[in-house]
Amino acid sequence: MQQYQRDFIELALEHDVLCFGDFTLKSGRQSPYFFNAGRFHSGAALAALGNAYAEAIIASGVEFDVIFGPAYKGIPLGAVTAVALAQKGVDKPFCYNRKEAKDHGEGGTLVGAPLKGKVLIIDDVITAGTAVREVMQIIHSQGAEPAGVVIGLNRQEKAGEDSELSAIQQVEREYGIPVIGIVELDDIISYLKSQAASDELLQRIIDYRQRYGVSSEG
Repeated sequence: MQQYQRDFIELALEHDVLCFGDFTLKSGRQSPYFFNAGRFHSGAALAALGNAYAEAIIASGVEFDVIFGPAYKGIPLGAVTAVALAQKGVDKPFCYNRKEAKDHGEGGTLVGAPLKGKVLIIDDVITAGTAVREVMQIIHSQGAEPAGVVIGLNRQEKAGEDSELSAIQQVEREYGIPVIGIVELDDIISYLKSQAASDELLQRIIDYRQRYGVSSEG
């Protein structure tokens, strides 16, 4: 595990973004952990978050021309990532969309830099992949192409009961692009082991991983 990944997990724990307990997901599954990026809501937390995204992007080596933050959570995530990348010498334009078209002023649904060339999408998680497909339609409508998707957490979890693939794997195969996670569930498990977390908590997460997890990503 890289230092930025460890820092990200610790940041998520500090701000209760990563919580442990009993959580019912949209899928109906009972999960022993939950990740809510909306709890990164202080200036310092957002700065650290942007740095983690930037480190993951640089480590991946993905090539791109513009950063895109889809409404709504992707907008602040994309903005802080663009700032962090610029501070590391990678200054890229930033664009985001509105959910509803504006009928006055500049109009339209896109704000910021032109959406052209290779587009790097920034978001918090991928669950069903529906939001990603909506973003792909926006990108293609502008004559641009996706370069990849960057998310905070890869749950490494099957998309559905009848699927052997995760939503992330489905997106990668459907669009031929990488999905880059700052951390994945296996990293969280490794971190908890290194911190001597309770055997009960570890076993619950491992059991969940074995029941719903995919064999590998990519």
